[in-house]
Amino acid sequence: MATDVKNITKREKRKASPDKKPWIVRFGRDIKMHKGAYMLALPVILFYILFCYKPMGGLIIAFKNYAPIKGIWGSSWAGFSHFEDFLTNPYFWRLMKNTLTISISSLIFSFPAPIILALLLNEVRNKLFLRGSQMIMYLPHFISLVVICGMVIQFTGSDGIINDFLAIFGVERKSFLNYPEYFVPVYIISDIWAGIGWGSIIYMAALTGIDSSLYEAAVIDGAGRWKQTIYVTLPGILPTIIVMFLMRVGQLLSVGYEKIILLYNPLTYETADIISTYVYRKGLLEQSYSFSSAVGLFNSIISFILLTFANGMSKRLGEGSLW
Repeated sequence: MATDVKNITKREKRKASPDKKPWIVRFGRDIKMHKGAYMLALPVILFYILFCYKPMGGLIIAFKNYAPIKGIWGSSWAGFSHFEDFLTNPYFWRLMKNTLTISISSLIFSFPAPIILALLLNEVRNKLFLRGSQMIMYLPHFISLVVICGMVIQFTGSDGIINDFLAIFGVERKSFLNYPEYFVPVYIISDIWAGIGWGSIIYMAALTGIDSSLYEAAVIDGAGRWKQTIYVTLPGILPTIIVMFLMRVGQLLSVGYEKIILLYNPLTYETADIISTYVYRKGLLEQSYSFSSAVGLFNSIISFILLTFANGMSKRLGEGSLW
């Protein structure tokens, strides 16, 4: 009799607290309750599984002497020899230095640019001027990267518009992309020009979520536009800034190689050659698939460590985090 009472009590407790059920049961119940949401998410989930996670199995060639004719499993094992070759490569430190120089410079100059633009556009009260300026600033994002790089090459050439302007002040004409010391400034400035407008959209959206009563309270306290920006606007969009910053840190070593490949040449390898372009040359041009995979895996591991560290620091400081 006492045993029956205990069993009844346990069943009642399980009914009273459905969260105690196994996760698979809760997950199945959640699917039944939100079928529409899961149907919408299904294509995205399948995309990541098929094109992001499934190809990760091919990373095994980083530990093999891969030969296409033998296939992945038929190729002989190489262990960590490809990683050792990269770490002892005479170009290793140059690649790391160039990658970090371009990434950190982009983080310092390119990352704040959309935030500043969003803050400036937020102060514009003329709707016609606002829409017109936004259209002009968003336009470079919709132009092909090949066209953008072609324009940069034309602008910075010895007979380009930049040299025409500098020649007025007696500066000698030169093709800037043929000089290693000018490559990083040209890359960063063109990156800001092409991405500042589109990058400001997410911050403009964050600005619309700030409660207008906070501005009213600031005005009552005697705060001008500058102090309103410092004490109301920036704290209001700080969570968005933190998330975008963490995502940028995760891509610190993954500089977009497409643009660099379109802009650099052997004369500027000294400052323009980065890990991604090195992987491209070794993997596709020289067909060293195993070595390039090892370099790419090394790059991904370092990026993951940097992202985890930055996320942990942000969480410890109480400024928000990705997870």
